[in-house]
Amino acid sequence: MNDLETKFALTVKQNKNTIYTVCYMFSNDTDEVNDLFQEALINLWRGFEKFEGRSDIKTWIYRVTLNTCISLNRKKKLNTEPLDMNVNLFEDNDEDTRQVEMLHRRISLLKPFDRAIVLLWLENMSYEEIGQIVGISTTNVSTRLFRIKEQLKKTNH
Repeated sequence: MNDLETKFALTVKQNKNTIYTVCYMFSNDTDEVNDLFQEALINLWRGFEKFEGRSDIKTWIYRVTLNTCISLNRKKKLNTEPLDMNVNLFEDNDEDTRQVEMLHRRISLLKPFDRAIVLLWLENMSYEEIGQIVGISTTNVSTRLFRIKEQLKKTNH
């Protein structure tokens, strides 16, 4: 393995949870999430040598992964109906588990771009960071999040 491959492998190892989390927000079908993950890795590798470090590496990884998932989502014209969540996030069926499942179902109803914004917000990113990743202004992030939150409140699933 050359230096670039070693550096890429380390970067992926350090950020694999981020990549997987983004992919999971676009599908909870294991095979499809794995496909999205693989495609994201391919796109990250293609751009890795050209990454200039003008932003944080994690910001760049989010952006590439989100763009990959959104692009593939559009190509496949995936149905935006709620996905059946066959994965129990916890071993028990307590109130927290039900709330997490309800939140996932509601988020899955959002358009891909809005899902991306919510994911980044749930990752405790600042509006400025979210804007940099998705390519919109901080003000636009604030406005979109307000509208998304209102939409999620109105969803009865």
